[in-house]
Amino acid sequence: MNLLRMIARMAHTPAAIKAILKDIDSADARWKPTSGAWSILEIVNHLADEDRDDFRLRLMSTLDDPSRPWPKNDPEAWARERKYNTRDLDESLKRFAAERRKSLRFLAALQKPKWKTAYIHPKIGPVTAGELMVSWQAHDALHIRQIAKRLFELAERDGAKDGFTTRYAGEWKA
Repeated sequence: MNLLRMIARMAHTPAAIKAILKDIDSADARWKPTSGAWSILEIVNHLADEDRDDFRLRLMSTLDDPSRPWPKNDPEAWARERKYNTRDLDESLKRFAAERRKSLRFLAALQKPKWKTAYIHPKIGPVTAGELMVSWQAHDALHIRQIAKRLFELAERDGAKDGFTTRYAGEWKA
């Protein structure tokens, strides 16, 4: 695995998200589709907490002592308990950027990590450090896509107020 390439990719995620959300007001940042899916604000805060409380800690733990139990993780509960949707978007983006910088410093400091070291997850079995690393990048991509979907849904919502559709743009496909 090329860790430097992965670090470089991950370094751009906070700025990319900040750029596409530059003119989103607080009401739109908090808006949730009727499906109950997360708002943009909840997604951004989830990304920050995943860096701090999931991927970084679990990768550190796996490389250090794969027999040590991983910290608990409940993103749905975090969204409610930590009141993601009441937070300020700009502050949340800054928090994500700060957590990502900490993660990048941690990753850059790794010396010949043993990517095949595995933690035995009680539900899914062995999870290697390498799998955590590539999943971290994939996690970013999934949530960038989720934010893009929210932006698409906001366009649909706004057009519908005046009887307009997004059909000319094309359908949103999973």
